[in-house]
Amino acid sequence: MVEQWRITGAIGAKIAATIKADGAELCALQDGAGHDLLWDAGPVWPSHSPVLFPIVGQVAGDRLRIDDQTYALTRHGFARRRRFEWRERTATRCSLELRDDETTRAVYPFPFRLVLTYVIEDGALRVEYELTNSGTEMMPASLGAHPAFRWPLHDGVQTDYRLEFDVDEPAPIHRVTDGLLDPAGLPSPIEGRVLPLDPKLFLADAIIMLEPRSRAVRYVGPGGGLEFRWNGFPQLGLWQKPGGDFICIEPWHGHSSPVGWDGDFRDKPGVMLVAPGETRSFSWSVRPIT
Repeated sequence: MVEQWRITGAIGAKIAATIKADGAELCALQDGAGHDLLWDAGPVWPSHSPVLFPIVGQVAGDRLRIDDQTYALTRHGFARRRRFEWRERTATRCSLELRDDETTRAVYPFPFRLVLTYVIEDGALRVEYELTNSGTEMMPASLGAHPAFRWPLHDGVQTDYRLEFDVDEPAPIHRVTDGLLDPAGLPSPIEGRVLPLDPKLFLADAIIMLEPRSRAVRYVGPGGGLEFRWNGFPQLGLWQKPGGDFICIEPWHGHSSPVGWDGDFRDKPGVMLVAPGETRSFSWSVRPIT
């Protein structure tokens, strides 16, 4: 079994990536000069870029309710802990697949096919997700990305960095309480299109944007930055674990259960319902910028 695969693009490409079969996780990302852009999965948070499926965040009591049954399912679901199968490996792209089996159906009783494809093209890494309902009934699901980029990315200190959204973001943000979404909105720390970054922003856990207007953000500071874009994901989370030298930019379809909500998963706020035979597609991309 090939454990990891590195894609580099054409000669002179400005980005290179390494993906591992476990969790179909992006585990290394370098620019054209060989500078590491991705968090190194240190002890503070031992992940790089986990795949969140079939839930994003938590459900109340770590219990997934479907009809009259209850299933034990912990934060962010099981995909990040499962080994995906390779479907394609070339110099510029690779593709991996996860299908349901007895283990997944014991905690999530739906047949599915989840394919991740990593592509280097035009100086960017693009990550594509295809989620297919391979069963005969409507499938409720959530899906999210969780890439962690180095912070500081190049030079300076963390407070030298900022996020620049592609449009103004005046809407309130949300936080979590004991892992669950607080439905009460809070004033946004985003100043027009700009969020000055500071570790103090994340002492109360993630910043959750339920309806961001933007579909791109620039993460910039001394020495350059990254342009991050996403499609198909309606929510966005921003997160740092205190003490970590990283910032996560996380496009999601779905989020933690709201505080006080403990109903059937099909009715959960933020969940998508995928019809039998239907495939839903999502993507995000990242490009080094100067």
